[in-house]
Amino acid sequence: MKWKKRTPPLGRSERAPELPDHRRAMRDRLLAAPVVPAPGPWRPVFDHGYGVPVGGLLGIGFATDPGTGRDLVMTVSHDGHGLFDAVTGEKVARDPDPYPEGGTPDAAADLSCPGPGPLAGSRVRIAGLFGGGLHTTTGDGWTLEVVTPARPDERILLSTDGGLPHSGPHGEGWWHIFHSDHSTFRAAGFSPSGRTIAVATSSDLSLWTRATDDPRAEG
Repeated sequence: MKWKKRTPPLGRSERAPELPDHRRAMRDRLLAAPVVPAPGPWRPVFDHGYGVPVGGLLGIGFATDPGTGRDLVMTVSHDGHGLFDAVTGEKVARDPDPYPEGGTPDAAADLSCPGPGPLAGSRVRIAGLFGGGLHTTTGDGWTLEVVTPARPDERILLSTDGGLPHSGPHGEGWWHIFHSDHSTFRAAGFSPSGRTIAVATSSDLSLWTRATDDPRAEG
């Protein structure tokens, strides 16, 4: 017997299955949560709500400054490679014309690019358009989640309650700290040290930092 695809009557469309009640309630709670500042000890590195502009941003990666030991954030964009101090936000290096085989991370099996400035001679793994990922938790209990309760805009949640489903009130254990409703989301995560949060879209880089002497920070 040959099976035929069932075609809905003219003028009607097949409806997507409805969400279970608990998932619908969670989605509604996420949609209702406004963007709020990250809780202490976190502070934004840049003054603007969407961080610093980086046109044509493809991805980001973390490294450690060999001189200061502080977190560095490397950006890979259509305009080349950049390197930011994750505490001050200062752009410490820029390579507008990286050599052809290292211009974008898809040229390497580990999605890495050559580091500019103080990272010369090393490579940095990049997360973003071509894949890869960043740390989503820290050793002292912070969690970062990318959720999409209403496509296509991603929301970034910071929490101390272990992650979804976030049974407590918004602002008590979980915080909606970024909404990618203006550009295409690229990547989000913690630095390996646990002292920096980075969120990248196709047009900008946002950073949050906590003090190196924060007793909850990783060493």
